Amino acid sequence: MPVPKKMARGNYTLVTEFILLGLTDRPELQPILFVLFLAIYLITVGGNLGMMILIRIDSRLHTPMYFFLASLSCLDLCYSTNVTPKMLVNFLSEKKTISYAACLVQCYFFIAMVITEYYMLAVMAYDRYMAICNPLLYSSKMSKGVCIGLVAGPYIYGFLSGLMETMWTYGLTFCDSNIINHFYCADPPLIRLSCSDTFIKETSMFVVAGFNLSNSLLIILISYIFILVAILKMRSAEGRRKAFSTCGSHLVAVTVFYGTLFCMYVRPPTDKSVEQSKIIAVFYTFVSPMLNPIIYSLRNKDVKQAFRKLIQRNVLSK
Repeated sequence: MPVPKKMARGNYTLVTEFILLGLTDRPELQPILFVLFLAIYLITVGGNLGMMILIRIDSRLHTPMYFFLASLSCLDLCYSTNVTPKMLVNFLSEKKTISYAACLVQCYFFIAMVITEYYMLAVMAYDRYMAICNPLLYSSKMSKGVCIGLVAGPYIYGFLSGLMETMWTYGLTFCDSNIINHFYCADPPLIRLSCSDTFIKETSMFVVAGFNLSNSLLIILISYIFILVAILKMRSAEGRRKAFSTCGSHLVAVTVFYGTLFCMYVRPPTDKSVEQSKIIAVFYTFVSPMLNPIIYSLRNKDVKQAFRKLIQRNVLSK
């Protein structure tokens, strides 16, 4: 459990901006890392934007599964954009500062989108459960209105939860140091930096992170237990193969995203854990949003056919 920190006393100057240390302080590595993360970001933007456009223009992809996939792509694009541009600027800048207000805004959107993605992945698992376990009722149960509600719910809950967590961060006092040992404004390094009592903020972070991780993961696990039972009862080998194929992409995305976030947030923010969290954060901030469209397109015949159709249409139109 978090231990209460004593309030700093005496004369002090409140922090108005922070310095982001980034991934490394070695200047010779900064241009290399800039090129690497610029490439990752461009792939992320191209992949997720391309996925959204493809789903929008191809009528065969106008189904609940692809509606949720388009929502995930939009979320991943926003998620990565919240952090990457500032990080790229800092790679080439000597002054790696971020204002107090901008830091809170970045922190807010990060928490909001992480929690939203928890439940978006849970919604996608529920959608697979409905499609495989209740195929005859799927069209009526997963109507357009239901799908919109299933997407809107995680966004509303995620952004309200992010606001609550950011308000606790806003209540912290920063006076001893303004150096954040990270490449973006995250809760664990900010807690380590605060000179006020962080007990409430730490407790809130553990409760919110633990509750949302376990809650959304429970939905996913229960959905896949029912899916597995339904697949094992299938007599057709082709049916089992298709069911495993559609679920495989989602399971890979869930494993990458949940595994790295669990390592970062469900533990006390010590100096050692904050240092390790920078490496872990690379996976869910950059690698996961980049890989998701690749995973879903490589393992999905409908997406690959839609992409080929789009390429052929463009080639023939020239």
